[in-house]
Amino acid sequence: MPQDDVETMGAVDSPDAIYDARTLGTPKMVLFGLQHLFAMFGATILVPALTGLSVQATLLFAGLGTLLFHVLAKGKVPAFLGSSFAFIAGYAAIAPNGEAALLPYACLGVACAGCLYLVLAALFKAFGTERVMRYFPPVVTGPIVICIGLILSSSAIANCSTDWRVALVAIIVIILCNVFGKGMVKVVPILLGVIASFVLAAALGDVDFAKIAAAPWVGLPVDWNGTVFSLFTGGTMDTGLAITAVVTIMPLALATMIEHIGDISAISSTCNRNFIKEPGLHRTLLGDGLATIIAALFGAPANTTYGENTGVLALTRVFDPRVIRIAAGFSVLLSFSPKFAAVIGAMPASVIGGVSLVLYGMISAVGIRNLIENKVDFTITRNILIAALILVLSIGIAYSSAGAVIIPVGSVTISLSGLAVGSIVGIVLNAILPRG
Repeated sequence: MPQDDVETMGAVDSPDAIYDARTLGTPKMVLFGLQHLFAMFGATILVPALTGLSVQATLLFAGLGTLLFHVLAKGKVPAFLGSSFAFIAGYAAIAPNGEAALLPYACLGVACAGCLYLVLAALFKAFGTERVMRYFPPVVTGPIVICIGLILSSSAIANCSTDWRVALVAIIVIILCNVFGKGMVKVVPILLGVIASFVLAAALGDVDFAKIAAAPWVGLPVDWNGTVFSLFTGGTMDTGLAITAVVTIMPLALATMIEHIGDISAISSTCNRNFIKEPGLHRTLLGDGLATIIAALFGAPANTTYGENTGVLALTRVFDPRVIRIAAGFSVLLSFSPKFAAVIGAMPASVIGGVSLVLYGMISAVGIRNLIENKVDFTITRNILIAALILVLSIGIAYSSAGAVIIPVGSVTISLSGLAVGSIVGIVLNAILPRG
């Protein structure tokens, strides 16, 4: 990329930074692309493993979504779009056991959540960043993110309980790689944790290799019955469940949109480029939102900009978005392998539990960091009330006997998750309580 394509954030570019990877030659560009593929790999494939969504569709739309993002962002932002963990709570609320018949309803809710990105992108374009962001301050988004991880924690413990030996191996490997790892080891701790615990599970006889052997090497990545479109063509659509899914899952976008803004800020800082100004948040949000909508409609998880790949940028100092697009191409190619999907499908619950225990905790920790870094003042009663009600409503409702707030509307029953109620209450309180 020519160095004058985007505005620099500093006066002088770092001499070891590479903005045009073509100077390295094709073989090295491919190698850097593969490195980005491995960086996103562990987290991206874990989402379908946790939710029951298709691994093949996940990889396909992670790749296609990334390419779409790059087109809409003028090819300037070196971001990879992988599976979002923030929406796992939404999938769990609608299809708690990964029921194939219920997942399309959850995907419908995610697709509608993606539409909120388009609304926010339009608002940024029309009114500017500062005027819009005052409605989504850290005192609202921080507690929401904290609750997402805490609500999911029980499922992680349940999965770990199937075999704590395997789960502990995953946890220990992830911790060691994060704390003591160097180079790529530090970048891909999730993938290494999955591999190590999977090997132990296989040695203990907990992996069914028969399904892996029976799976073909090549096959189409999308199953029509797993798409949102199947709800409208099967003649058996449950309108009440569809409305519940939309109302329950849409508020989760509030957290992921703030996450997106944080990621773009991090990428800008890493690359010494002001991507918030050029190509602008309205373009990056549009790309992320459309990628999420399309992925959800075809039965894949929501997309989000990946911090793992930002870590690779900082490690390699190769800031050319072309290498990200190479990684996206590899992701698309890999999606056409049912054999690989079968390997992921054979992953024991204990492996998933060990990895997810760390990840869910990290989600909550990110929410806490959001509050600390933005210096939210909890000596102010207004802030205490907003955070307190979000936390208590979100977690309390999630672990109540009903697990949701049930609202009958005519012949239709709407079920609001704790996160939905907590998010709505937090936003309303932030808007109406006086700022003293």
